[in-house]
Amino acid sequence: QVQLVESGGGLVQAGGSLRLSCAASGRTFSSYAMGWFRQAPGKEREFVAAISGSGIMTYYREFVKGRFTISRDNAKNTVYLQMNSLRPEDTAVYYCAAGMTTATRRDEYQYWGQGTQVTVSS
Repeated sequence: QVQLVESGGGLVQAGGSLRLSCAASGRTFSSYAMGWFRQAPGKEREFVAAISGSGIMTYYREFVKGRFTISRDNAKNTVYLQMNSLRPEDTAVYYCAAGMTTATRRDEYQYWGQGTQVTVSS
């Protein structure tokens, strides 16, 4: 069982930056791939980025490449999402998730956090 708690969301102006954190419980954090998803009002939850358990492999949706960076610190049981050059369309609730494979599909992840709100003003 893995429990995930996100933090770092907030209100930022377009062009600004935020860093989201996701703290995980348990002693096997490095065995889990981690993903970030987001859900805007009235839209489905969508994949943003993922990172393998070792941190060697990363994947990004096209619309965040070059702006967002996913990373992890296995010693701290934490995964991060550094978000730069934020746009109003990045406004959403951001969720972290843990799974056994580095995947882009929601159903590949078994554990989810409660989400953190990111609002980007124009």
